[in-house]
Amino acid sequence: MFTGIVEELGEIVAIEHLGDASRFQVRGPVVTEGAKHGDSIAVNGVCLTVVDLIEDVEGTRFSADVMAETLDRSSLGALDVGSRVNLERPMALGGRLGGHIVQGHVDGTGAIVDRKLSEHWEIVKISLPAELSGYVVEKGSITVDGISLTVVDAGFDYFTVSLIPTTLALTTLGVKQAGDPVNLEVDVLAKYVERLLGRDNAPRGNGARSNGPQVDALRNNGLLDNGTQDKEATA
Repeated sequence: MFTGIVEELGEIVAIEHLGDASRFQVRGPVVTEGAKHGDSIAVNGVCLTVVDLIEDVEGTRFSADVMAETLDRSSLGALDVGSRVNLERPMALGGRLGGHIVQGHVDGTGAIVDRKLSEHWEIVKISLPAELSGYVVEKGSITVDGISLTVVDAGFDYFTVSLIPTTLALTTLGVKQAGDPVNLEVDVLAKYVERLLGRDNAPRGNGARSNGPQVDALRNNGLLDNGTQDKEATA
């Protein structure tokens, strides 16, 4: 379990392609301190397992195997040697939950749409897959490349976040430009609420959906209308 508070900017130093998988070597002296084989480290929001630890004159790096499923469903497949990545170790039992509950299980990918610079922060607009739109709400939490962020504005196919100078300086979002892919993990609490309300796995957004008896009862009693049902049922 992670919190979405990035500990350091690491670097991809080697990629070995293994057919239906790849082995990454990632330099990260902070996250590898005290690490051992089998530990978990989040790389751009993807929970990976440490295979080996390698010491050299430039510091410690770790290797991790990335299966085809992960390469296909995340932006890790677009990384090259030299790419910078956000790194975070799992939260220690009893530690502070500085961001929000992050599993390291990517739900999909978006892309940087545009960036608007303000005097002390920057507004970044990110595309949102339709199947994830119901889980993203204004002032809710979302994980972007492993960074816990607060949603400023939530549209059907996009959302915006406001980045402070620290986030811009210490994470990959400080350098990503329009068109660059990002990993997205929505708030897991929204998924449990949806399940408890009886939703099935039909596509969200414009696709057909089936609502549970609880949601239907709320709507029939006038507590939900068709325009607000999606937001209220999945917030």
